[in-house]
Amino acid sequence: MKRRALTGIQPSGTPHVGNWLGAIEPALALSESCEGYYFIASYHALTTSRDPELLRQRILDVAATWLALGLDPTKTVLWTQQDVPEVTELAWILSCMASKGLLDKAHAFKDAVTKGKKFVSAGLYTYPILMAADILAFDSDLVPVGRDQKQHVEMARDMAQRLNHVYGELLKLPEPLIQDSVAVVPGTDGQKMSKSYSNTVPLFLPPKKLRKVLMSIKTDSKTLEEAKDPDTCTVFALYKLFATAAQQQDLAARYRQGGLGYGHAKQELFVLMNDRLASPRDRYNELMARPDDIRDILTDGALRARVTARATLDRVRGGVGL
Repeated sequence: MKRRALTGIQPSGTPHVGNWLGAIEPALALSESCEGYYFIASYHALTTSRDPELLRQRILDVAATWLALGLDPTKTVLWTQQDVPEVTELAWILSCMASKGLLDKAHAFKDAVTKGKKFVSAGLYTYPILMAADILAFDSDLVPVGRDQKQHVEMARDMAQRLNHVYGELLKLPEPLIQDSVAVVPGTDGQKMSKSYSNTVPLFLPPKKLRKVLMSIKTDSKTLEEAKDPDTCTVFALYKLFATAAQQQDLAARYRQGGLGYGHAKQELFVLMNDRLASPRDRYNELMARPDDIRDILTDGALRARVTARATLDRVRGGVGL
């Protein structure tokens, strides 16, 4: 029997290269050997989204992105979070197992406090509980995540272990799956690529706009003639994610010998990235021109996802006395 892999992406902004390489690509690779369960985290987006029409559009955008990059809806399950209500019911039961001390440790909450945010919603504070329900409702074996998201899987395990300790073995314990080579994708400023840092490289930009974004990557002030260190350069860090070993070695050598400007390196990065994205970009544009087809895929996925989630919830309900 195949193991089940689950992951999700918030529709909180335009999908970017970090989403693709850090989450989507590893998840799709897993679908060759695992049952793939992939969802659009629309409820999680409500912690920041306040524009209904924009949220609806972004949900379609994320779905089209997964499909354009290779998700086969006949072999995997793709749905939106709000269409599987069993998850939010399970989240309440888990909230009765989660301690305040556990939630206080969550990265998103601690970051909000550190930055002195005036408004921290209960949704943001209990974010890890809903994420745990997302994972546990589907008896997930593996959860492909970025290194910064590993904590959420660990917290899901903590909640499941607590519930299992009190009521018996009701929930499966998932494992995080992190591929070190793509776990953290740098953004245009050298930090981790993230919508919150405004440093992303959006997927499916027209070639001219993609090139403009890549040309904006921050570098040091070394002149063309000076030798440069590829190991400390954001341009080269992104280049490695698209280049062959031979291409990496060649560009690294040219960095070190001098005579290579950062503009040249950015152009070589653009050529590789644009070639890799050309076919998915066409597929994405075709899908976005037919939004009803995307909605049909999501509806079918939700029906299949609910079968699994319902079985888990019925098991938990019975176990806790409901």
